[in-house]
Amino acid sequence: MSQDPSFFGPQAVYRNCPRCGKPVLPVDLVTECPHCGYEIRNPRPVPLAETTIFDSSQSNVDLRLEPEPETPSTPDPMIGADFDVYHVEALLGKGGMGRVYLARHKDLHRSCALKVLMPELVEEDREFVDRFLNEGRAAAALSHPNVITVHAVGQERALYFLEMEFVPGRSLRQIIRDEHRLAPLRATALAARIADGLAEAHRLGIIHRDLKPDNVLMTLQGIPKIADFGLAKIIRHATKEAGDSLCGTPQFMAPELFDGAPASAATDVYALGVTYFLMLSGRLPYHGETLAVLMGDVLHEPLPNIRRIVPEVSLEMAECLGMMLEKNPANRPSDAIKAAQLLQAILGQARDLDSLLGEAFRDDPLVHWSSDGKRHTVVVRFPNGRKQSVMVEPSNHAAAERLLLIYSNCCDAQPAYYESALRLNSEMPHGSVALREIDGRQKFVVHDTYPRGSVDAEEVRKSVLEVAAQADAIERLLTGHDFE
Repeated sequence: MSQDPSFFGPQAVYRNCPRCGKPVLPVDLVTECPHCGYEIRNPRPVPLAETTIFDSSQSNVDLRLEPEPETPSTPDPMIGADFDVYHVEALLGKGGMGRVYLARHKDLHRSCALKVLMPELVEEDREFVDRFLNEGRAAAALSHPNVITVHAVGQERALYFLEMEFVPGRSLRQIIRDEHRLAPLRATALAARIADGLAEAHRLGIIHRDLKPDNVLMTLQGIPKIADFGLAKIIRHATKEAGDSLCGTPQFMAPELFDGAPASAATDVYALGVTYFLMLSGRLPYHGETLAVLMGDVLHEPLPNIRRIVPEVSLEMAECLGMMLEKNPANRPSDAIKAAQLLQAILGQARDLDSLLGEAFRDDPLVHWSSDGKRHTVVVRFPNGRKQSVMVEPSNHAAAERLLLIYSNCCDAQPAYYESALRLNSEMPHGSVALREIDGRQKFVVHDTYPRGSVDAEEVRKSVLEVAAQADAIERLLTGHDFE
């Protein structure tokens, strides 16, 4: 659960753009040349700063990580020793706040991850310990398949520790490192599951404050689990005032945090958006060698166009990403509950209409369809020789509220037909008759709707056939013709 030092490599150095030959500083897996716009693919991205407490007035803080100097390795006295009710077996990772060990609970005979706070932090500020214990207890109240379970919090030999679920796998950051970027559908599915875990915390009033790929562990089955839920992320030095310090990983911090606003569910959503952007593209939306540069970009620069970076990203995915990374928190999903709903809606729309219609009518020789890029036209042939066209298209709502519209034209909406149409409308068991302007003319249509994010092929099949049959019957009753 700590940063993977091997990911960051040496400090970034300038390289020449392959197209124009001018010097460019690599800042991510994909870097756009500022001179000619060429996208340069780099073997490794610029390193991320770790979770940090820093003075916001020190805008020249260098966000790059220098390579750690090689020091002679010294035996860790914890490894192989008994600690409280645990036997410590190995070091899993280390970070700025402590070390995480693989341990075995001697009474319960189970493996666990044991996080031990650095003693010097305890000596520096006792409030750090109080916050750590309080947040640890709050995290222990969380029970969700996408959240690391905290089993216990305690103290032994003046060391404070958390016992957590052991996840034998890699962090999401390591997966991005190895695969460079994830397929859009996979990235969206992972973002949705991370949002589900974060939503459970928000329901309980817990804010993570430092969500990032390093703090998402992946099981061997590919299930993401959020770690380090808000643990000691809001501590500030006792000599500083509340508005003078920031805490977190700068590249994942929402704009309002740089303006002095407190952490909130909306700032967690922003961090989720940065994580989603990183999964999709292999790069961060904003970067900077110093805190001042990064803050300026986050506060004032527009969000890079994800579809320009990765054309395979759908419009719905790009819209969802843009909402989560809105600079104004009032325009973002207010919490992870709403973000999860939005992502689930995107996943439901990931199946294109061609595949839905193909599954719905693959064995029906009386149905065929075509598309003009905006909507699909399904032609249904009836045994009596008549035909009826049914339109299938998504509505223009925002992604989370988008509907699948299924409708068929009956005939022109002439006043002489109103009474008969209204009577038929009251008798229809499925769908309804409505007025709709099509190509500048008022038409009677039979229509039906489904949530775009959850509709399945069987629902589409039933609705198309019923709408076609009802529209054809009305058309024949009111006009006596077959207009298709």
